[in-house]
Amino acid sequence: MLKRIYLDHAATTPVHPEVIEVISKTLSDHFGNASSTYQRGRDSRNILDQSRQVLAESIHAKPNEIIITSGGSESNNMAIIKTAEMMVKQGKHIITSQVEHQSVIKPMQYLESIGFEVTYLPVNKEGTIELDIFKEALRDDTILVSIMLGNNEVGSLLPIKEIGKVLENHQAILHTDAVQAYGKKPIDVTDLNIDLLSVSAHKINGPKGIGFLYKNEDTHLPSLILGGEQESKHRAGTENIPYIAGFAKASELRMNQLEDYQTHLSMLKETFLSQLDSYKIEYEVNGSLNQSLPHILNIHFRGVFSEKLLIQLDLSGIEAASGSACTAGSLQPSHVLTAIHGEDDKAISESVRFSFGFDTTKDDIEQTVEKLAKAIERLKSDD
Repeated sequence: MLKRIYLDHAATTPVHPEVIEVISKTLSDHFGNASSTYQRGRDSRNILDQSRQVLAESIHAKPNEIIITSGGSESNNMAIIKTAEMMVKQGKHIITSQVEHQSVIKPMQYLESIGFEVTYLPVNKEGTIELDIFKEALRDDTILVSIMLGNNEVGSLLPIKEIGKVLENHQAILHTDAVQAYGKKPIDVTDLNIDLLSVSAHKINGPKGIGFLYKNEDTHLPSLILGGEQESKHRAGTENIPYIAGFAKASELRMNQLEDYQTHLSMLKETFLSQLDSYKIEYEVNGSLNQSLPHILNIHFRGVFSEKLLIQLDLSGIEAASGSACTAGSLQPSHVLTAIHGEDDKAISESVRFSFGFDTTKDDIEQTVEKLAKAIERLKSDD
């Protein structure tokens, strides 16, 4: 039977066995509504409170600064749309980047349609923002800056700490989409000087459909979802206690092993590149190798169309991607690679993203590159 090797952990991750165990036990033993005042409800409330504490500690925040959401997209929408609505009297100018996730770009486009002005900052060849360009874009009437912490397609790290320092005495709220960076690098919200931060559980071997929005306790933010008074009136809806408990377990596992995990991912990336060299495969890395997330490797294979290559890899048991999972099936070219290389560069249609996880092995990488070399040779000979 063909062994399948999963190398698309930036899209989603397999749920950790210990997380599955926590979710199953909570589903079985704790069905009470956390808003109820009797014992069964109080038991669920206790799980919720303990989980919130774990999630807060993972980014050096306070428990009352964690708003449980359905994931990264909701967190991003809430942070962007509600901040803009709240601060409209102070200005209508917003700054973001050209390489954001669609759950940031689409809310920005919505705000533009109702009268806000959005500046989309360009990125350099390494896929990151030049601080001087950000400073030039910043205005007195800027009310929100939303820049991701780490890019989901090429892994480039963006200068959030430096941006936060620039904004220390400015009215603008600083939001960062940390969905891809969370659990891959240490995050301290105080050190980063940020007001709002988005996270999703399914990127760290937790369940899908659960995440959180960090909101600095001094930052006011109205609720996106109206109804009950859950999440201290910040997010209406009955809490998903089993998944929240699973999220907390996934976070706990990752944070306890973060340094070893980073070392493991770096080893896999180095192995991948050295294997490419040993097979004399012609390639270029998109983005940066030095200032990047350790689990993402986006590679331009010259003269090989990515969609054809992905089909060949799938047939040989290798699961990878040509870009963000949120745009899979779209005929639109990667907006991230377009921002880095320009509209007509061949890298846009000749690049593949490989991303690694805790269960990826060195042998997986060696097998992948061996099959990759054969697939490239086959495709080039067909041409």
